[in-house]
Amino acid sequence: MVLSGFAAIFGVLWLVWILWTTVSKGVSAMDLALFTQMTPPPNEDGGLLNAFAGSLIISMLAIAIGTPIGIAAGTFLAEYAAHSRLGGLIRFVNDILLSAPSIVLGLFVYTLVVLQMGHFSALAGAIALAFIALPVIVRTTDEMLRLVPAQMREAALSLGIPQWKVTLQVLHRAARPGIVTGVILALARISGETAPLLFTAYSNQFWSTDLLAPMANVPMVIFQYAMSPYESWNALAWAGAFVVTVFVLLLSLIARAILLRNKTPSND
Repeated sequence: MVLSGFAAIFGVLWLVWILWTTVSKGVSAMDLALFTQMTPPPNEDGGLLNAFAGSLIISMLAIAIGTPIGIAAGTFLAEYAAHSRLGGLIRFVNDILLSAPSIVLGLFVYTLVVLQMGHFSALAGAIALAFIALPVIVRTTDEMLRLVPAQMREAALSLGIPQWKVTLQVLHRAARPGIVTGVILALARISGETAPLLFTAYSNQFWSTDLLAPMANVPMVIFQYAMSPYESWNALAWAGAFVVTVFVLLLSLIARAILLRNKTPSND
């Protein structure tokens, strides 16, 4: 117990140090211009408005791509391939994808999409992030549906309701809080990813909403500005890191609140 306690304290200390550094340097660089002005040239004042908008567009598009596929795949695993070899194989592959380095997924999408298009694009970035969000949604949907009591399935089927209606109108409604939580956690997972965007969406110094062109995003701006020799860019990088940290924290709290309010899927 003593060794376990020291190990926990050792890990938490590093986390606290990272968070304190991010908060102390990020808060000092916060101002209204951060949310109202574009990314500036060197040694000039500016903000991250275009980067925030780009991150929101790319992340939402990634969730829009990954959520229906992930829920459909998780439903298939839980309801139609629960004890089959195919289901076990899919779960194994999904676990591999869940733990795969994000830079590998970025390189995959770079080869699959960027090279075929001939240029970086927000769409390619969204596809890369969708690959990261997908296994989280699949795993959560599978687990939540398997937690639904078997009596609910049997009662609905005994009334002569088709299997697809039982799945959509009974099981999905019962597991909805857990599935929504999985989607929120997937969004939190992809919000700060830099490596996949480095090979796909890249960045843009100007305002752009064109999905087929490079688009500014917060992780890439942080990556570029943190390595620059300009103090103004360094300050913007810390401010962006602070905003991303707060955003991920809020998403985690929302997901936790949903789970606490609906501790079991049958409560819905």
